[in-house]
Amino acid sequence: MMKKQYASAARTFPENSQLIRSRRKTLALQIAEDGHLIIRVPMKCPESEIASFIDKHRSWIEKHSEKVRQAYAMAQQLEPFSAQDIRSMAERAAVIIPQRVRFYAEKLGVTYGKITIRAQKTKWGSCTSKGNLSFNCLLMEAPPEVLDSIVVHELCHRIHMDHSKLFYSKIYSVFPDYDKCSSWLKDSGGILIKRLTMGKGQ
Repeated sequence: MMKKQYASAARTFPENSQLIRSRRKTLALQIAEDGHLIIRVPMKCPESEIASFIDKHRSWIEKHSEKVRQAYAMAQQLEPFSAQDIRSMAERAAVIIPQRVRFYAEKLGVTYGKITIRAQKTKWGSCTSKGNLSFNCLLMEAPPEVLDSIVVHELCHRIHMDHSKLFYSKIYSVFPDYDKCSSWLKDSGGILIKRLTMGKGQ
């Protein structure tokens, strides 16, 4: 994997952006936790195409970079989660999350396998092809409806193992406020993740 830093970038590239070329097929943008832009592109993608892609999404970049920077600054002022905090969240999650899974599994008419609770830095939940579910214990610090939105998301993978229109249509049929909850995680979830990684000395 090749990385190229743009400390003083060409005029079409944001300052301090990071370009990562890989074998991916599409272009994608990501805002790092400190607010700098990560640009992921195919190996042979020309810089003119990358610049055009960035220009097209410039308003999105500015909006989300500022949100991430604010969340990062706020996280710096908060105490990191201690080992006891994480154990307590995991214990609560082990009681509450299976209840919510049962409730929504009945609504969706799906089955599921083992439920695992973890403290994770990158995922809020996951579902395997065998129906085993995993959830982030940090969801105990989120509003109850946000927890439910993740439960519904993972259970809908028991019907559609992708992120197609049919998948999201199924989510909305059971949980109309999904987008609102997803926005909460994008805006505030990073603070929870940061407090976790701070607690692990990272």
